[in-house]
Amino acid sequence: MGRLEGKTALVTGAASGIGLQTSIRLAEEGARVMMTDINLEKVRQQAEKIGANAAFLKLDITEEEEWISVLDETVKRFDRLDILVNSAGMVLIADVEQITLEDWRKVHAVNLDGTFLGCKHGVRVMKEFGAGSIINLSSVSGMIGGFNLAAYNSSKGAVRMLTKSVALHCARAGYGIRCNSIHPTFIETPMLESMIRDSPDPEKARQTLVRQVPLRRIGKPDDVANMIVYLASDESTFVTGTEMVIDGGVIAQ
Repeated sequence: MGRLEGKTALVTGAASGIGLQTSIRLAEEGARVMMTDINLEKVRQQAEKIGANAAFLKLDITEEEEWISVLDETVKRFDRLDILVNSAGMVLIADVEQITLEDWRKVHAVNLDGTFLGCKHGVRVMKEFGAGSIINLSSVSGMIGGFNLAAYNSSKGAVRMLTKSVALHCARAGYGIRCNSIHPTFIETPMLESMIRDSPDPEKARQTLVRQVPLRRIGKPDDVANMIVYLASDESTFVTGTEMVIDGGVIAQ
Protein backbone atom coordinates (compact mmCIF):
# COMPACT_ATOMS: atom_id res chain seq x y z
CA MET A 1 0.00 0.00 0.00
CA GLY A 2 1.28 3.48 -0.89
CA ARG A 3 2.10 6.06 1.76
CA LEU A 4 -0.75 8.30 0.51
CA GLU A 5 -3.38 5.65 -0.20
CA GLY A 6 -6.89 7.10 0.11
CA LYS A 7 -5.75 10.73 0.07
CA THR A 8 -6.58 13.43 -2.46
CA ALA A 9 -4.12 16.14 -3.51
CA LEU A 10 -4.28 19.32 -5.54
CA VAL A 11 -1.06 20.55 -7.15
CA THR A 12 -0.55 23.91 -8.86
CA GLY A 13 1.97 24.44 -11.64
CA ALA A 14 1.55 20.74 -12.40
CA ALA A 15 2.31 20.85 -16.13
CA SER A 16 6.09 20.90 -15.69
CA GLY A 17 9.05 20.96 -13.34
CA ILE A 18 8.58 20.42 -9.62
CA GLY A 19 4.78 20.50 -9.86
CA LEU A 20 4.76 17.74 -12.47
CA GLN A 21 7.22 15.50 -10.63
CA THR A 22 5.31 16.06 -7.40
CA SER A 23 2.09 14.97 -9.11
CA ILE A 24 3.82 11.83 -10.40
CA ARG A 25 5.22 10.92 -6.97
CA LEU A 26 1.94 11.59 -5.15
CA ALA A 27 0.10 9.34 -7.60
CA GLU A 28 2.78 6.65 -7.26
CA GLU A 29 2.17 6.66 -3.51
CA GLY A 30 -1.56 6.12 -4.00
CA ALA A 31 -3.02 9.63 -3.90
CA ARG A 32 -5.61 10.86 -6.33
CA VAL A 33 -4.17 14.03 -7.80
CA MET A 34 -5.92 17.06 -9.26
CA MET A 35 -3.26 18.59 -11.48
CA THR A 36 -3.78 22.28 -12.19
CA ASP A 37 -1.96 24.75 -14.39
CA ILE A 38 -2.61 27.91 -16.38
CA ASN A 39 -1.71 25.87 -19.50
CA LEU A 40 -4.72 23.57 -19.84
CA GLU A 41 -3.52 21.56 -22.85
CA LYS A 42 -0.12 20.84 -21.35
CA VAL A 43 -1.50 19.77 -17.97
CA ARG A 44 -4.08 17.59 -19.73
CA GLN A 45 -1.31 15.76 -21.57
CA GLN A 46 0.67 15.18 -18.39
CA ALA A 47 -2.38 13.98 -16.43
CA GLU A 48 -3.20 11.48 -19.15
CA LYS A 49 0.34 10.09 -18.95
CA ILE A 50 -0.05 9.51 -15.20
CA GLY A 51 -3.32 7.68 -15.70
CA ALA A 52 -6.32 6.88 -13.56
CA ASN A 53 -5.04 8.53 -10.38
CA ALA A 54 -4.80 11.97 -12.05
CA ALA A 55 -7.33 14.54 -13.20
CA PHE A 56 -6.73 18.08 -14.44
CA LEU A 57 -8.20 21.57 -14.39
CA LYS A 58 -7.09 24.98 -15.61
CA LEU A 59 -6.12 27.36 -12.79
CA ASP A 60 -4.77 30.88 -12.85
CA ILE A 61 -3.54 31.06 -9.26
CA THR A 62 -3.83 34.87 -9.19
CA GLU A 63 -7.63 34.69 -9.65
CA GLU A 64 -9.62 34.07 -6.47
CA GLU A 65 -12.78 32.91 -8.23
CA GLU A 66 -10.81 30.27 -10.11
CA TRP A 67 -9.36 28.98 -6.83
CA ILE A 68 -12.85 28.67 -5.35
CA SER A 69 -14.18 26.86 -8.42
CA VAL A 70 -11.23 24.46 -8.74
CA LEU A 71 -11.19 23.50 -5.07
CA ASP A 72 -14.94 22.93 -5.01
CA GLU A 73 -14.72 20.84 -8.20
CA THR A 74 -11.91 18.77 -6.69
CA VAL A 75 -13.99 17.93 -3.63
CA LYS A 76 -17.02 17.24 -5.82
CA ARG A 77 -15.01 14.80 -7.92
CA PHE A 78 -12.94 13.11 -5.20
CA ASP A 79 -15.12 13.68 -2.10
CA ARG A 80 -12.31 15.27 -0.07
CA LEU A 81 -9.05 17.23 -0.10
CA ASP A 82 -6.11 16.15 2.06
CA ILE A 83 -3.06 17.72 0.40
CA LEU A 84 -2.48 21.09 -1.27
CA VAL A 85 0.84 21.79 -2.97
CA ASN A 86 1.33 25.44 -3.96
CA SER A 87 4.05 24.85 -6.55
CA ALA A 88 3.33 27.39 -9.31
CA GLY A 89 5.72 30.32 -9.40
CA MET A 90 7.93 32.57 -11.49
CA VAL A 91 11.35 34.18 -11.30
CA LEU A 92 12.55 37.53 -12.61
CA ILE A 93 16.21 38.51 -12.74
CA ALA A 94 16.32 42.21 -11.85
CA ASP A 95 17.82 44.32 -9.09
CA VAL A 96 15.94 46.99 -7.14
CA GLU A 97 16.92 49.76 -9.56
CA GLN A 98 16.10 47.83 -12.72
CA ILE A 99 12.73 46.34 -11.85
CA THR A 100 9.56 48.17 -12.83
CA LEU A 101 6.58 48.49 -10.50
CA GLU A 102 4.54 46.46 -13.00
CA ASP A 103 7.02 43.56 -12.91
CA TRP A 104 7.34 43.80 -9.12
CA ARG A 105 3.59 43.41 -8.78
CA LYS A 106 3.47 40.56 -11.31
CA VAL A 107 6.06 38.50 -9.44
CA HIS A 108 4.28 39.04 -6.13
CA ALA A 109 0.89 38.28 -7.69
CA VAL A 110 2.09 34.86 -8.81
CA ASN A 111 4.48 33.86 -6.03
CA LEU A 112 2.78 35.41 -3.01
CA ASP A 113 -0.84 36.23 -3.85
CA GLY A 114 -1.31 32.87 -5.57
CA THR A 115 0.03 31.04 -2.52
CA PHE A 116 -2.08 33.16 -0.18
CA LEU A 117 -5.26 32.38 -2.14
CA GLY A 118 -4.40 28.68 -2.14
CA CYS A 119 -3.87 28.69 1.63
CA LYS A 120 -6.99 30.77 2.32
CA HIS A 121 -9.35 28.59 0.34
CA GLY A 122 -7.47 25.36 0.99
CA VAL A 123 -8.06 25.89 4.71
CA ARG A 124 -11.73 26.62 4.02
CA VAL A 125 -12.12 23.25 2.33
CA MET A 126 -9.77 21.11 4.44
CA LYS A 127 -11.13 22.13 7.82
CA GLU A 128 -14.39 20.38 6.96
CA PHE A 129 -12.47 17.09 6.93
CA GLY A 130 -10.59 17.69 10.17
CA ALA A 131 -7.09 17.30 8.71
CA GLY A 132 -4.84 18.29 5.87
CA SER A 133 -1.35 19.23 4.74
CA ILE A 134 -0.54 22.44 2.86
CA ILE A 135 2.92 22.57 1.30
CA ASN A 136 4.15 25.89 -0.06
CA LEU A 137 7.07 26.14 -2.48
CA SER A 138 9.32 28.93 -1.33
CA SER A 139 13.05 28.94 -2.15
CA VAL A 140 16.50 29.29 -0.67
CA SER A 141 16.05 32.80 -2.09
CA GLY A 142 13.35 33.28 0.53
CA MET A 143 16.06 32.87 3.19
CA ILE A 144 19.16 34.50 1.71
CA GLY A 145 19.39 37.52 -0.57
CA GLY A 146 20.62 37.97 -4.12
CA PHE A 147 21.61 41.33 -5.59
CA ASN A 148 19.55 40.76 -8.76
CA LEU A 149 16.51 39.01 -7.29
CA ALA A 150 14.66 41.89 -5.63
CA ALA A 151 11.10 40.73 -6.33
CA TYR A 152 11.88 37.02 -6.15
CA ASN A 153 13.63 37.37 -2.77
CA SER A 154 10.78 39.49 -1.45
CA SER A 155 7.98 37.21 -2.66
CA LYS A 156 9.59 33.95 -1.58
CA GLY A 157 10.57 35.39 1.81
CA ALA A 158 6.95 36.39 2.27
CA VAL A 159 5.80 32.85 1.40
CA ARG A 160 8.09 31.57 4.16
CA MET A 161 6.44 33.79 6.78
CA LEU A 162 2.91 33.33 5.42
CA THR A 163 3.40 29.59 5.88
CA LYS A 164 4.19 30.05 9.57
CA SER A 165 1.14 32.26 10.08
CA VAL A 166 -1.14 29.72 8.38
CA ALA A 167 0.36 26.89 10.45
CA LEU A 168 -0.17 28.73 13.73
CA HIS A 169 -3.69 29.81 12.81
CA CYS A 170 -4.74 26.26 11.93
CA ALA A 171 -3.13 24.83 15.07
CA ARG A 172 -4.81 27.42 17.28
CA ALA A 173 -8.18 26.79 15.62
CA GLY A 174 -7.82 23.02 16.05
CA TYR A 175 -8.38 22.31 12.36
CA GLY A 176 -5.83 19.49 12.15
CA ILE A 177 -4.25 21.20 9.13
CA ARG A 178 -0.47 21.45 8.90
CA CYS A 179 1.37 23.98 6.74
CA ASN A 180 5.07 23.86 5.83
CA SER A 181 7.35 25.46 3.28
CA ILE A 182 9.92 23.92 0.95
CA HIS A 183 13.11 25.83 0.10
CA PRO A 184 14.96 24.41 -2.90
CA THR A 185 18.05 25.83 -4.52
CA PHE A 186 18.90 25.26 -8.20
CA ILE A 187 16.65 22.49 -9.55
CA GLU A 188 16.57 21.09 -13.09
CA THR A 189 13.30 22.67 -14.23
CA PRO A 190 12.20 24.50 -17.38
CA MET A 191 12.46 27.75 -15.39
CA LEU A 192 16.12 27.17 -14.55
CA GLU A 193 16.95 25.88 -18.03
CA SER A 194 15.45 29.03 -19.52
CA MET A 195 17.62 31.21 -17.28
CA ILE A 196 20.74 29.26 -18.26
CA ARG A 197 19.86 29.27 -21.96
CA ASP A 198 19.34 33.05 -21.97
CA SER A 199 22.76 33.76 -20.44
CA PRO A 200 25.65 34.88 -22.72
CA ASP A 201 27.54 31.61 -22.07
CA PRO A 202 25.08 28.86 -21.03
CA GLU A 203 27.71 26.25 -20.15
CA LYS A 204 29.67 28.70 -18.05
CA ALA A 205 26.43 29.75 -16.33
CA ARG A 206 25.61 26.12 -15.51
CA GLN A 207 29.07 25.46 -14.06
CA THR A 208 28.86 28.66 -12.00
CA LEU A 209 25.66 27.34 -10.41
CA VAL A 210 27.17 23.91 -9.77
CA ARG A 211 30.19 25.45 -8.03
CA GLN A 212 27.87 27.19 -5.56
CA VAL A 213 26.51 23.83 -4.35
CA PRO A 214 28.71 21.86 -1.93
CA LEU A 215 27.34 18.58 -3.32
CA ARG A 216 28.47 19.81 -6.75
CA ARG A 217 25.32 19.16 -8.71
CA ILE A 218 22.07 20.84 -9.63
CA GLY A 219 19.11 19.31 -7.85
CA LYS A 220 16.49 17.14 -9.53
CA PRO A 221 12.71 17.61 -9.29
CA ASP A 222 12.56 14.26 -7.45
CA ASP A 223 14.76 15.70 -4.68
CA VAL A 224 11.93 18.14 -3.95
CA ALA A 225 9.02 15.83 -4.73
CA ASN A 226 10.24 13.21 -2.26
CA MET A 227 10.22 15.77 0.55
CA ILE A 228 6.74 16.83 -0.46
CA VAL A 229 5.58 13.20 -0.23
CA TYR A 230 6.92 13.09 3.32
CA LEU A 231 5.13 16.30 4.33
CA ALA A 232 1.94 15.07 2.67
CA SER A 233 2.02 11.75 4.49
CA ASP A 234 1.09 10.70 8.00
CA GLU A 235 4.81 10.31 8.72
CA SER A 236 4.95 14.07 9.37
CA THR A 237 1.90 14.62 11.58
CA PHE A 238 3.99 16.52 14.18
CA VAL A 239 5.60 18.81 11.60
CA THR A 240 4.05 22.22 10.98
CA GLY A 241 5.21 25.79 10.51
CA THR A 242 8.69 24.70 9.54
CA GLU A 243 10.89 25.07 6.47
CA MET A 244 12.50 22.18 4.63
CA VAL A 245 15.69 23.24 2.88
CA ILE A 246 16.70 21.19 -0.17
CA ASP A 247 19.86 22.90 -1.36
CA GLY A 248 22.82 20.52 -1.46
CA GLY A 249 24.42 22.47 1.37
CA VAL A 250 24.21 25.99 -0.10
CA ILE A 251 23.11 27.88 3.01
CA ALA A 252 25.34 25.83 5.31
CA GLN A 253 28.34 27.70 3.90
